[in-house]
Amino acid sequence: MILTEVAAPPAAAVPVRAFGEHLRLGSGFADDGSEDAVLELYLRSAMAAIEARIGRALLTREFSWSVTRWREDASQGLPIGPIRSVDAVTLVEVDGSGTVVEPENWSVLRDSQRPRLVGRFGRNLPRIPRSGHAEIRFTAGYGDAWSDVPADLRQAVFLLAAHFYEHRSEGAVSGTMIPFGVLVLIEAYRSTRIGGGVS
Repeated sequence: MILTEVAAPPAAAVPVRAFGEHLRLGSGFADDGSEDAVLELYLRSAMAAIEARIGRALLTREFSWSVTRWREDASQGLPIGPIRSVDAVTLVEVDGSGTVVEPENWSVLRDSQRPRLVGRFGRNLPRIPRSGHAEIRFTAGYGDAWSDVPADLRQAVFLLAAHFYEHRSEGAVSGTMIPFGVLVLIEAYRSTRIGGGVS
């Protein structure tokens, strides 16, 4: 299974100024904005770390996911949510040629914990070619704007990004530990996966 982020969140959606205020950085000086690139780097790092822990995209963007077999014949959990739309399901042969599966043959269960691709009307999902794979293109995230992200997750990102920022000159081990306060904020969003796969 290979999950690929087709496009990163645009810079305009990353709350660099709000994060600067969270850090209580000075403003109104000639060098305002001189640290914006660094602040954006830590914000994106914190967002990526939290998304990996909770299996959810914070800002909406497109993903491509490749699987060589379905977890179940009629159902396949998707690796990240919340799902906005599944845009295409393509069956790819070993030679690289692909066949787009008509949307009438599948649908999406938009479960908040475990979104799933399922066969329509209880039928099985289309069979994946031998030695080939299925490629699922979908859009996931809470919204296009930072204000669309739940408040507790926004706070968790700021706390973790601040932690990265404050430990930027220390060793890698001390700077990568996730603070307890961040874990508390994101705990409610974590889903328990049984069996070690996307179910």
